[in-house]
Amino acid sequence: MEDAVHSQMNQKQQTKKPFVLAAVMLAMFMAAIEATIVATAMPAIVGDLGGFTRYSWVFSSYLLMNAVTVLIYGKLSDLYGRKPILTIGIIIFLIGSILCGFAESMTMLIVFRFIQGFGAGAVMPIASTIVGDIYTIEERAKIQGYLSSVWGISAILGPAIGGILVQYVSWQYVFWINVPLGILAIIGISLFLHEKVEKKKHQIDFQGAFLLTVAISALMILLVEGGTNWAWNSPQVLSLLAVTLIAFPLFVFQERRASEPMMPFSIWKERSIFIANMTSLTTGVMLIGISSFLPAFVQGVMEQPPIVAGFTLTTMSIGWPIAATVAGNLLLKIGFRITAIIGGASLVIGGLMFVFLSPEMGPVWAALASFFVGVGMGMTTTSFIVSIQSTVGWEQRGVATAANMFMRNLGNTIGAALLGGILNSQLLSYIKKQGETVSKELSLDAANILLNEEQRSALSPGVKSVLQEGLTFSIHTVYITVFIFALLSFMLILFLPKKERETSNGRSSNE
Repeated sequence: MEDAVHSQMNQKQQTKKPFVLAAVMLAMFMAAIEATIVATAMPAIVGDLGGFTRYSWVFSSYLLMNAVTVLIYGKLSDLYGRKPILTIGIIIFLIGSILCGFAESMTMLIVFRFIQGFGAGAVMPIASTIVGDIYTIEERAKIQGYLSSVWGISAILGPAIGGILVQYVSWQYVFWINVPLGILAIIGISLFLHEKVEKKKHQIDFQGAFLLTVAISALMILLVEGGTNWAWNSPQVLSLLAVTLIAFPLFVFQERRASEPMMPFSIWKERSIFIANMTSLTTGVMLIGISSFLPAFVQGVMEQPPIVAGFTLTTMSIGWPIAATVAGNLLLKIGFRITAIIGGASLVIGGLMFVFLSPEMGPVWAALASFFVGVGMGMTTTSFIVSIQSTVGWEQRGVATAANMFMRNLGNTIGAALLGGILNSQLLSYIKKQGETVSKELSLDAANILLNEEQRSALSPGVKSVLQEGLTFSIHTVYITVFIFALLSFMLILFLPKKERETSNGRSSNE
């Protein structure tokens, strides 16, 4: 522990904090703008490459690798330092981004998104951990607001740039725009972040990483394909369920026996960390449900252009940094719990507005609902990260921060699969019931036509009506599920400890 504190002190003396913060924000901006741009560009990508039934896999493949690797990167950063691990992650992310732009089919794009996600797992947790390393608890609350402002900037620029690139250049550039950002971030971190980490032999928990990958992969494939391509009682679904139920307990067993576990369950004994992580899981489901399918609804049903569809997501990422900045000030005045409760209430309001979303409401209603969800995310995530980083020491800060982001990523992964499965099954059911009256050849892939303005205008009124009503019906079901997860998030937040105190070594602990 003394060595860790000593290395931290040396790091603070040598590291140029403003420049490191700038580089960290640039790395986070790269990851943030990727999310908003791809979501905005997806309708155009599907219109070009086809494969609407694999729509959710473009998100799921990225999120799967992100979710699996985030814990590994967090642990490696505790063992070998933040700088080398973050640099490696960014390089892998950039390789994946370049390849995504060269994809010639939906299958190729999904494979390249795996590579991109493999690198992305390092960016967010280690960037946040670096801030926890070089700033005090009082400073962290304010700095988290600065970090969250990255989401606001990317929210304004991302969909706008994405819409312009899609309309006037090509969707490939939404991936290639990451390259100069990543290179600048690597240069900044290499030049200005100095850390001295104790060098000793470590045991990497490869067994745990493997078991976690197997468990999450099996669960996600089960949720995506179950009820659509495979019946729920089919051999494929039952086999995947068996793999999931075996792999998860084995993962827990492995983590309990590993000398340097990838997921140290001891940190979960702190009630604030446990509640923060479980709430991050439920809000992760909400987040992906809104960002993945809202552009398709605005373009396909409301018949708005990509830029307008992007605007409905932009407001979420504008609300997020505003709320995070406010939360940074509130944390020191009213505490973590009340700040998080305010955020939870905003999530419920936003979720309820999405339940009532209809084509007649227009994009403004969708944008306002997104804004409330963004406010909720800004309040809760800032409260959770600052609280977690104040509860553990340097030697566990990387994996503790990563564990929280892992749970949100896991929520994203489960949400993309679960909600994508709900969307496909509900749309397929609607087309089977209503589509026979207008065309016997309608299938799930017919939804591709709605996302292409020229093809949509060529549809007969009957077919167009069935497809749009089907998409409305299925997305409404998705947003009812999103609202349920908003309620779960709020209920979990209520269980946060009411008081926090400072321990003698400067770390926060919960009473």
